Amino acid sequence: MIPRYSRPEMAAIWDPDTRYRIWLEIEAHACDAQAELGVIPKEAAKAVWERGKVEAARIDEIERETRHDVIAFLTNLAEHVGPEARFVHQGMTSSDVLDTCLATCCSPTSTACSPRSRRARSSTSTRSAWAAATASTPSRPRSG
Repeated sequence: MIPRYSRPEMAAIWDPDTRYRIWLEIEAHACDAQAELGVIPKEAAKAVWERGKVEAARIDEIERETRHDVIAFLTNLAEHVGPEARFVHQGMTSSDVLDTCLATCCSPTSTACSPRSRRARSSTSTRSAWAAATASTPSRPRSG
């Protein structure tokens, strides 16, 4: 986003810190689902929620070396989560994370673009309502 052309609420949606926070939530929810299925230990999913933290500057530093944004993110996440991080991202592709994040950001973006909608509801409540409404919706994994 070019700051001088962006509304603050729009820039916040596409800010790297927001993107990485959403990636963390996606990975944590995936761990929860896999733990419920018995694919990974429940303690691992719990550790991601409790110790999961990401730092945009550190991710950028790692990405300069790895040349891969999601690997840089996962590496930084592992630095905080510890050994349980080996269960994060299992069965997922980078596109699963990126596409889900993009979809998550599109709804608040359309809200931020519309002055009437922007006053009617916040992007946080929109995202929360969507998450609650689709929490138990089964989905088919993407094939490579």
